[in-house]
Amino acid sequence: MKILYAIVSVTCFIFSACTPSCSSDVSSPDGKIRLLFSLTNDKQMTYQVTVNDTLFIAPSPLGFEARNGINLSEGFHITGTDFDSKDETWSQPWGENKSIRNHYNEMAVHLTDTLDTRLTLRFRVFNDGLGFRYEYQLPGADSIFVMNELTSFNIAQDGISWSIPANFDTYELLYRTQPISQTDNANTPITFKTGNVYGSIHEAALTDFPEMTLRNEGNCLFKSELAPWPDGVKVRIAGGSFKTSWRTIQIAPKAVGLINSGLILNLNEPCALETTDWIRPMKYVGVWWGMHLGVESWVINDRHGATTENAKRYIDFAAANNIEAVMYEGWNEGWENWGGSQAFDYTKPYADFDIKEIARYAKEKGIAIIGHHETGGNIPNYEKQLDKAYKWYADLGIHSVKTGYAGGLPNGHNHHGQYNVRHYREVVKTAAKYHTTLDVHEPIKDTGIRRTYPNMMTREGARGMEWNAWSAGNPPEHHELLPFTRMLSGPMDYTPGIFDILYERAKKSPLRKKWNMVDSKDCRVNTTLAKQIANWVIIYSPLQMASDMIENYEGHPAFLFFRDFNADCDWSEALAGEPGEFVVIARKAKDNYYLGATTNEEARNVNIKLNFLEKGKTYKATIYADGKDADWETNPTSYEIIEKTVNANDNLEIIMAKGGGQAITFIPVL
Repeated sequence: MKILYAIVSVTCFIFSACTPSCSSDVSSPDGKIRLLFSLTNDKQMTYQVTVNDTLFIAPSPLGFEARNGINLSEGFHITGTDFDSKDETWSQPWGENKSIRNHYNEMAVHLTDTLDTRLTLRFRVFNDGLGFRYEYQLPGADSIFVMNELTSFNIAQDGISWSIPANFDTYELLYRTQPISQTDNANTPITFKTGNVYGSIHEAALTDFPEMTLRNEGNCLFKSELAPWPDGVKVRIAGGSFKTSWRTIQIAPKAVGLINSGLILNLNEPCALETTDWIRPMKYVGVWWGMHLGVESWVINDRHGATTENAKRYIDFAAANNIEAVMYEGWNEGWENWGGSQAFDYTKPYADFDIKEIARYAKEKGIAIIGHHETGGNIPNYEKQLDKAYKWYADLGIHSVKTGYAGGLPNGHNHHGQYNVRHYREVVKTAAKYHTTLDVHEPIKDTGIRRTYPNMMTREGARGMEWNAWSAGNPPEHHELLPFTRMLSGPMDYTPGIFDILYERAKKSPLRKKWNMVDSKDCRVNTTLAKQIANWVIIYSPLQMASDMIENYEGHPAFLFFRDFNADCDWSEALAGEPGEFVVIARKAKDNYYLGATTNEEARNVNIKLNFLEKGKTYKATIYADGKDADWETNPTSYEIIEKTVNANDNLEIIMAKGGGQAITFIPVL
């Protein structure tokens, strides 16, 4: 990455140490958000936040607790305060927006106690929110064991929240819409509206720390809860100094302002890679959905999906449909002991999967292969093979890998504890060594490390498409909640694009194994077809999948949208929406624009100005819309394709059926 320009503006002092009596508050560059740090009479550290002079976060505790007599929270006094300000624009090799402004005012409060424990509390306040982190130095300490975090978020006024329950092992839970005060606990991001202001609490730059969840201590006071090691220790530090992740609060007057925020990325370190020209967004298809429906299997039998013949069939389809890559699951030895030892071999293909021939054939056709490493949670087994596995793939010309961790971790570890955070960082670094990009399922939540390691491209980290194959599925509102909650943290590999919504073709397959809920009338995709298309735009991923079996796309007129779609976008903006109700997002890739709009269980019309289009140009708009009789429950596959000529001065009425949506391509008229 490179800095395009940097303008430093000073509102207080540049790196000048104030006396302890210096004001301990800092405001956003536009002056609308103000953070005040205080020490109470009993030396308790607190902070509070106002928005437009109205209390937003009431006084809230700060600090940590450690064992062995180490003090991380009490008896501190201020030794000085530094102020700084930055205004720069930086670029990234891919992203919803390749150019991002980083504009903040900073206050660094320096504290110490009688035992010479030193703490810098670093606060950064942006126009779209704030972040703060702890920087501790304990001279003479050879190790630190953190047992509790006191950081709290005392939301000043009750309102509405959108969140999933706190869980140290999974994010694949349904979202809840409920009063803030009735939210007993939550994973982050937790999004809320209080008064006329929207907020979202999360964290940034989670690198060597456990994840933070939130527990309601009463009313609207949420305290940090860290994922523990098996012995109850929260954080293990070797040596006498450490920095925490940033604790973040995104703030916006409109819900879409949260989506358009770059705060999480801005609180991460710049790119650590020497080169990034090998990193590229891609569209892909894969041998995957058939397994979830029981038409294919992960292991060798008469339904095995990852065979040489099937692999080539998918490569041919990708080459014929302007799709860059194909992904295969169930290709390697180890799937036969699923649920047991979870001992996969990452360099031994099954006998009916000739990976060398497949790699040769894909290269001949100009198609990339996305490899797959399922661990089943057996981290020690994966780490033993890590370097060898990525080198083996790279030698075959495979430079993109989907990983999975569907299973319990050994020795009582939580998925989201410090142990696994360290593991994921090691995987990212190893992949980068071999110029390999990652798509991580069952991940640690995204906290923006894709800025530092842009080969970490996309993650699952929420209920994705597969839940529709073996449960009652994701309700229609799920797709209007994700952009305002989970996706505030980063891209998601939701795997949209199922066209056989009622599984009619799958149920007729003579090979299909009947299992779970696939035969139930309640098991289906809970959207219209047009909404499935729109989700390719709404649910952003630089590795974007058309997830259905390819026979459901062949000859289908609506698949033209995915053929025309470009996952390598340059600019994005959420135009309108409310959490759980509807959302409209526009993206630009090269000269073309794409728009996606979706709604929950309610039919909805939304009027959108097309002023995001380049002025002075005329565009052919191809609209993939719900049919006039479409309904996600009764007639989900009704759709129509409409063509119009438009420009930046036009307005467009988007008409969506219940559980429906609309997708549009805007291509310049030459």
